[in-house]
Amino acid sequence: MSEHPSEVVLYDKRDSVAVITLNRPERLNAWTAEMGSRYWDALDEATCDAGVRVIVVTGAGRGFCAGADMDLLQSIGSGEHRAERLRDEHQTYTTTVPKPVIGAINGACAGLGLVQATMFDVRFAAAGAKFTTAFGRRGLIAEHGIAWMLPRIVGHANAMDLLLSARVVLAEEAHAMGLVNKVFPAETLLDETMEYAEDIAANVASTSTRVIKRQVTDGWDRDLEMSNRDATERMLHSLRQPDFKEGVQSFVERRRPSFVPVTERL
Repeated sequence: MSEHPSEVVLYDKRDSVAVITLNRPERLNAWTAEMGSRYWDALDEATCDAGVRVIVVTGAGRGFCAGADMDLLQSIGSGEHRAERLRDEHQTYTTTVPKPVIGAINGACAGLGLVQATMFDVRFAAAGAKFTTAFGRRGLIAEHGIAWMLPRIVGHANAMDLLLSARVVLAEEAHAMGLVNKVFPAETLLDETMEYAEDIAANVASTSTRVIKRQVTDGWDRDLEMSNRDATERMLHSLRQPDFKEGVQSFVERRRPSFVPVTERL
């Protein structure tokens, strides 16, 4: 477990929930290459740990992630840092994690920070938290898959608004357009997120959430007939698995289920 304050990403396992914290609060957790590397490592650690069933991602201090660090952007602009290196960063990596990933967006969420937020399965935000794509106002394009993810989360019209204007929206408007699932007071955001995560960890089969994540992602590129056929095949398979028997038996016996853990990447 990494909890040293100098670490740019903190990892804390709380029972069956892993909490990953972006930790550059003095820079509103602006993204650096080191942070990216540490973040992917933390996701891998949570994925490979059979005791972790849900992952929560948040930011230290007043911000979630204010986008790419300005020093990094300036070095790219001046030619000191090769822009091609950005291609090496797999910003969609979070979508391959087989466990629910829930964002507790505690403050400013911009640019690359918003890209990462769109990769979460569920997003909760602190009241008044600011969201912006930012790209167009830096002379950039919609980066790292956000042009694909954002319309699927908020719809075409809202996505075009956010991407073309790069305006700032507060958590309340983000909630109204579906960008975040719920808004909580800043002081209770993490507690509310943890309560939600712990409920999933305790009561929902990890084998189910893993398959459901794949179904939803695959379903974006399938018609209804194909999606239904796939669901039928997966359902027949699940009916033969131990978790189905355990889910029914625990309900009948009015106790918490004991489901099988998963560690395989999607």
